[in-house]
Amino acid sequence: MSKKELKVSRIKNGTVIDHIPAGRAMEVLRILKITGKEGFMVLIAMNVYSKKLKGKKDIIKIEGKFLSDKETAAISLVAPTATINIIKDGEVKEKKGVKAPTLVEGILKCPNPVCVSRIERENISSKFIKVSENPLTYKCVYCGTRIEESDIPKYLNM
Repeated sequence: MSKKELKVSRIKNGTVIDHIPAGRAMEVLRILKITGKEGFMVLIAMNVYSKKLKGKKDIIKIEGKFLSDKETAAISLVAPTATINIIKDGEVKEKKGVKAPTLVEGILKCPNPVCVSRIERENISSKFIKVSENPLTYKCVYCGTRIEESDIPKYLNM
């Protein structure tokens, strides 16, 4: 092992989120509401070399945590290149890429302060439709306000 390598133990049961765009690991942890106080063993590697992404990436390993569909959908919005690996008994049991959904309900908050989805008495869940894949862009179904990929973390409603 060279001096630059760091050996990291495998997790026994949990989730590995790989191929996160460099610098976005903390946004993924915010989506998962992981602060370090929950007791999960969490490993975060940021700005490590990635052959697949032809540059740098972030990686998160979480022992004892399996993602819900809503968490996976939210991760796809901030890390569209991510792959999710489900680990059971120390082995990868499932590996899947994330895909930004065509329709996003209740995950994003509309930036338009007068949108009907922002008015509490209306009790309407936000709905956004994907209008572009690259860059990832969503449009509010109710008022037409757009959210670009770079602004998505600001409007996550997790």
